[in-house]
Formats: sequence, structure tokens, C-alpha cells
Amino acid sequence: MAHRAVQQHGVSIRSACQAFQISQACYRYVTKRRMEDDEIAQWLLCLTDNNRNWGFGLCFLHLRNVRGFTWNHKRVSRVYRELELNLRIKPRKRLVREKPEALTVPDHCNEVWSMDFMHDQLEDGRSIRLLNVIDDFNREALGIEVDFSLPSHRVIRVLGQIMAWRGKPQAIRCDNGPEYISATLLNWASGQGIRIEHIQPGKPQ
Repeated sequence: MAHRAVQQHGVSIRSACQAFQISQACYRYVTKRRMEDDEIAQWLLCLTDNNRNWGFGLCFLHLRNVRGFTWNHKRVSRVYRELELNLRIKPRKRLVREKPEALTVPDHCNEVWSMDFMHDQLEDGRSIRLLNVIDDFNREALGIEVDFSLPSHRVIRVLGQIMAWRGKPQAIRCDNGPEYISATLLNWASGQGIRIEHIQPGKPQ
């Protein structure tokens, strides 16, 4: 404001500083960028380019402890923000698959079942789990089990109850959850002559 008053309205520097209650030293101050800031910027660009997963903390520790520079934390942080290195977006890691596996289409009932969990929350904040079992042939819902906890032995009990009136499936398709890859469930399915088919990781369809 003081600069604008001096440049546009011809007010003296002394009058402008008195009007806006600032010192003349503050009005006349001009920031001088040191050569060391350019050196810090070059080091930060080099470090972040060679180590893309490094943040400010690792870069600063490397400069102080490995390279031996005496630059303080605030100074390096200011240059780091000016370069907008704090706005870098970390790329997501994606699983690489050469050929996706196509899901088999059953030709009759009880050929392939699918089971999976759903989650919900009660009004008081407690979480509940729902185990859903369907027949892949006609998308018939064979059972829905609801409880606060559904461990592997509970999953086996639900499957046994469904098999008592529906019959035994040839295979059961599920994801890679802990309840489905436990030794208890795998041993039970092997004793019943049922295949457990796990979907590909990252392929919920």
C-alpha cells in the first residue's frame, strides 16, 4: 500500500510510512537471494530426481549428515516449498499381469458358488459383517449370515447348512481374505471334495 501511494499519488516516502504505520527501513528493504539458495535448490532437485520416494525429511538428513552442509531446517524447507517439491504426487503401485484370467461361466446349478463379505455399521457405531453366498449359474442368493464377527469356522458352518438343503457345489469362488485362505477352510473343502477358487488380486469382478 505504501509503495502504491508513493508511485501512483506522488506521496513522499516519509508521509506514506507514517500513514500506514511502517518504518522507512521496512519500506526500503529489498530481499536478496543468496547464492547458497541456488545451491540448495540444485541439491534438492538432484536428490528428488534420483530418489523419487524421498520427502523433505530424508533430503534434509542426507544434506546434513551425509554431505555435511550446515544449512538449517527452515532454510532448506523454504527452498523445498519454493520448488513445489512438496506437491509431488506419489504414483500408485499397480499389479502387472500378462494375461487376465477369464471367469468360468457355469452351465448348471451347484457348479460354482461365490461368497464374499459386506460391511455395515449400526446406529451406535458398531460394525457388522454380512456373509453372502450365491449360485453363479442363476444368481440365486443361497444364504446371508450377519454378525459382528464371522471367522472361518463360522463360514464353514454356514456353508454346511446351505449344503444340507441345496446340495454340494463343485467349486466355491472367493477372494483372498483371511477367512477364505485359512487352513481350516481349505482342509474342510478338501475333505468335502470342493475346489476353492481364489480370484486374481485386484480383480473384485
